[in-house]
Amino acid sequence: MPVQRPVVLVTGGSRGIGAAVARLAAERGYDVAITFRSEREAAEQVLAACHNAGAKAVACQGDVSVEADVVRLFEETEAALGPISHVVNNAGITGKSSKLAQSSAETIRACIDINVLGALWVAREAARRLPTSPDDGARTIVNISSVAASLGSPNEYVWYAASKGAIDSLTIGMAKELAPEGIRVNAVSPGMTKTEIHERSTQDAGRLERLRPNIPLGRIGEPEEVAEAVLFLMSDAAAYITGANVPVSGGR
Repeated sequence: MPVQRPVVLVTGGSRGIGAAVARLAAERGYDVAITFRSEREAAEQVLAACHNAGAKAVACQGDVSVEADVVRLFEETEAALGPISHVVNNAGITGKSSKLAQSSAETIRACIDINVLGALWVAREAARRLPTSPDDGARTIVNISSVAASLGSPNEYVWYAASKGAIDSLTIGMAKELAPEGIRVNAVSPGMTKTEIHERSTQDAGRLERLRPNIPLGRIGEPEEVAEAVLFLMSDAAAYITGANVPVSGGR
């Protein structure tokens, strides 16, 4: 009888870090579900990469800021792939960059709804659904935070930094809460990474290069480098790690 492959659900998995995590997980022996809000074509491309790596993979459309959508996303994943063993809580936005004084209520609310409420809905559903039998193997939640939580993102998006501070607190609390059930909860905090989130948040085409001198390692990170940290925290090699927050930021 074929061995059940571990199943990972990656929210916001159609682009950027989420897509890199999904592709790498498929290569490492996981079956993969990704969620997306509107970019079906990008999601299909990620699915194709996962299938080419030998994984079963599905894409589920929904908005993580909507509680009912989150419940449905978990249900669709379980129906297609079986019990979920790992969740990567990745979906997030920044909104258009500005000083806080110039930001709109709509920008702030959209960011908090997805980055904080959405992450809470996903984390809560993961806590309810991850298998609790000690024979089920590794069960993990990896939250995607940001070094912005400690840097503050002044003059760009303070509200985004604040939302990621919430993710850091969520990680600590859930790690302690779920440890007795054998579920490990950690976070990864990317720094400047080559993803489209930067293009969407600002009209400053040279922003990444302008900020490069602030990075001790002197370069912008790749999504695949963040994905490596996520996959490590999901793996048995990290079996004694919970409540940790791993910066992948080039020393920034």
